[in-house]
Amino acid sequence: MASKPPKSDPVQDAPQVAEPKRAAAGLPAIGHTLRIAQQQMGVRRTALTLLRVNQKDGFDCPGCAWPEPEHRHTAEFCENGAKAVAEEATLRRVTPDFFAAHPVTDLTTRSGYWLGQQGRLTHPMYLPEGGDHYEPVTWERAFDIIAEDLKSLGSPDEALFYTSGRTSNEAAFLYQLFARELGTNNLPDCSNMCHESSGSALSETIGIGKGSVLLDDLYKADLIIVAGQNPGTNHPRMLSALEKAKANGAKIITVNPLPEAGLGRFKNPQTPQGMLKGAALTDLFLQIRLGGDQALFRLLNKLILAESDSASGAGSGAVDEEFIREHTHGYEEFAEAARAADWDETLTATGLTREKIDEALRMVLASKRTIVCWAMGLTQHKHAVPTIREVVNFLLLRGNIGRPGAGVCPVRGHSNVQGDRTMGIFERPAPAFLDALEKEFGFAPPREHGYDVVRAIRALRDGEAKVFFAMGGNFVAASPDTEVTEAAMRRARLTVHVSTKLNRSHAITGARALILPTLGRTERDLQGSGEQFVTVEDSMGMVHASRGRLEPASPHLLSEPAIVCRLARRVLGHESRTPWEEFEKDYATIRDRIARVIPGFEDFNARVADPGGFALPHAPRDERRFPTATGKANFTAAPVEYPKLPEGRLLLQTLRSHDQYNTTIYGLDDRYRGIKNGRRVVLVNPEDARELKLSDGSYVDLVSEWKDGVERRAPGFRVVHYPTARGCAAAYYPETNVLVPLDSTADTSNTPASKSVVVRLEQSATD
Repeated sequence: MASKPPKSDPVQDAPQVAEPKRAAAGLPAIGHTLRIAQQQMGVRRTALTLLRVNQKDGFDCPGCAWPEPEHRHTAEFCENGAKAVAEEATLRRVTPDFFAAHPVTDLTTRSGYWLGQQGRLTHPMYLPEGGDHYEPVTWERAFDIIAEDLKSLGSPDEALFYTSGRTSNEAAFLYQLFARELGTNNLPDCSNMCHESSGSALSETIGIGKGSVLLDDLYKADLIIVAGQNPGTNHPRMLSALEKAKANGAKIITVNPLPEAGLGRFKNPQTPQGMLKGAALTDLFLQIRLGGDQALFRLLNKLILAESDSASGAGSGAVDEEFIREHTHGYEEFAEAARAADWDETLTATGLTREKIDEALRMVLASKRTIVCWAMGLTQHKHAVPTIREVVNFLLLRGNIGRPGAGVCPVRGHSNVQGDRTMGIFERPAPAFLDALEKEFGFAPPREHGYDVVRAIRALRDGEAKVFFAMGGNFVAASPDTEVTEAAMRRARLTVHVSTKLNRSHAITGARALILPTLGRTERDLQGSGEQFVTVEDSMGMVHASRGRLEPASPHLLSEPAIVCRLARRVLGHESRTPWEEFEKDYATIRDRIARVIPGFEDFNARVADPGGFALPHAPRDERRFPTATGKANFTAAPVEYPKLPEGRLLLQTLRSHDQYNTTIYGLDDRYRGIKNGRRVVLVNPEDARELKLSDGSYVDLVSEWKDGVERRAPGFRVVHYPTARGCAAAYYPETNVLVPLDSTADTSNTPASKSVVVRLEQSATD
């Protein structure tokens, strides 16, 4: 039997602390997975559901976007993927009776963990203006309410259409089509808060804002650099890929301010040997200071050039001169900047020793095929885009793009966040995409750029946006500057959330609010033409089908495509020439239109019938062709930047616990870091703690400092002495999002700078 959700909100600010683990997965992971799954789903449902995750005839995991191998294990899921599935396939239900018993004023006091543990939403719910209770409402009335507000706007640009990364390709394509027929490009999405910096840097340098490697490339690599990423918690199935790469002879360099158990030793639960012994993954750990990555890669580039310059004759091969000559632009300016890199400045920026950097250089020069993987540790800094450009410089210098076993590998988080962008969820669409939409659907899409996440919050705050519609996600908890974001949301006339479960965003509402319950990935989707499937794109550009098998949590749920189609018919009426009713009945008709609009999806329905899916074209990888403004891969030469800390301050990064995926909290433990039964902790290097006179176990308020002079405070965090890089600290989000200023963003990409927050630690009044 599945357990019932907690009635009271558990205390989260009295954690127990033990030594951090040195290995990931193994028997504890299996035990934890089964315990959580059975609590949510029961024994029989757990077995039936987990065996379908990431299978060719099953459903795509609603967690991360790591690709599936060609030959799949019976249990092709990780611990956190199983938690994500269990949360969606739970037997717990949130009915109208729950909302009758819990006013919104009560929901605002509850933690995100408690809200999520209540279960699946079962009915459309409406919060009228001035009301304090959500009330059940029919779907017809819900669409009428949305249509009334949208039609009364002074301009379509007063509406915002947010998207999370769990939305399918089909739903995302329809969603952006509806918004653009309405007349706006206001399509902020979760990419704005995570890998926007990657897309900005890669589009400029190699001509496509996606990674250039496939899963098979990892198995062919000589060297894999994992920078600013924690696969053990955020992408656990990546560990098995790294294990296979190691078995094939690859070396691994880890660049991270925190030692992470998963990159230390991986105990693969899919094999007896892996369970007992495990595999050591990292060959060299570079414990870098937050924000020092650009300086590190710049110095490595200087040293590679010096190696080439010092060689006699035709050179040592340290630099791929033929590749640079035939395929790149801007080399001379880049080389001049790289040769000027300063050792002392680099050691200050990175906190590394000269010996460690020399060791990394030797491994780089010994590698013929190098891959660099990264995640939020690189993308969420003010200088994130120049940092990723420098990574590209590093790879171009030795010809490591467009070569098997080599390339750029930004590791995406949410399961279809990359696919949503491919489908047109972007506030700054390319003219060619809009031209294709116009030709296919016979309307003139708006050409003016819309709002990203940060600009959307400003627009709500300033009264320039009045309707907020979210297709999935937890916008309030995911966004920076929590107090500003919540105040902005409350200024809206109407907030609408298409959701499977309760979250903080349902409690922080506009004058009126709607919750629209939708099918999950695990559930059967029956429409007019029969049973449907949807498609997703993984982190490496592979597209494949996803088929839910479970009965829906409630007969009152609609699929995301159905919600968009019905809303579009109600709002756009007979003026729209788009066959919305046909799209709702048969998703194959949506894919036919995608095939005619988006390059790479030709014969979409036929190709996705292949159980393994298909790879989207990638010109740099497939042809060594770079569709940039210069027609070549672009070297760049930006000044080196890194955070400077005032005395007595620390540089804070926000991060996930192991019992967490994005803003969804599965439990209150972070097993690998030794934290149990609590989330309000701040990890501080023991030497920094001694200098600041902070004992292990004391309680502090985290206070961020930024140039606007506004004090942002997160109270009551337990100090944990932890082996972080000197000058750096770490704490979980969303609890620390309050510390991230709305205007503290990455240059070019406008991504919130959540990995470089200057804070002071003040003794808590409750200590």
